[in-house]
Amino acid sequence: MALSGKLICSLDISKKGDVFLDIFRYNPHEFSAICPHKVHACELIEGDRGAVGSLVHWHYTHEGKKKIDKAVIEAVDEEKQKIVFDVIGGDLVEDKYKTMKVIFHTEKKGDAQVLTVTLEFEKLNTTVPYPTSFMDWFCSVLKDIDLCI
Repeated sequence: MALSGKLICSLDISKKGDVFLDIFRYNPHEFSAICPHKVHACELIEGDRGAVGSLVHWHYTHEGKKKIDKAVIEAVDEEKQKIVFDVIGGDLVEDKYKTMKVIFHTEKKGDAQVLTVTLEFEKLNTTVPYPTSFMDWFCSVLKDIDLCI
């Protein structure tokens, strides 16, 4: 069983990709207004909002439990409408994963606009499950956002 892996989810979205990039980069605090039963807050802890190197705390409910994660904006590519978060602490990585990156990328495919979420991770050991339930949760949050913005 591999210790590192990648999960990918692609969703057709009704908005242009720059709308999603903007909310993830500059306005993640809006998640709590859009889907308060899933995301409770996103606080800027260090750095400038949307800047590479900024540290944010995400407060959310997953699998019926309130959780907190710390993530750094690792990279932003406005041309490719891509943002990379490196999860550096909190419930998602604690005792489970050595590394976890969450990558959002939007692109036009034919007449459709597609949002792709990629989780790149390294498990601490072979008994740690793949983060499929987190990916399912994340995709449901993204669907909520697409409906509301």
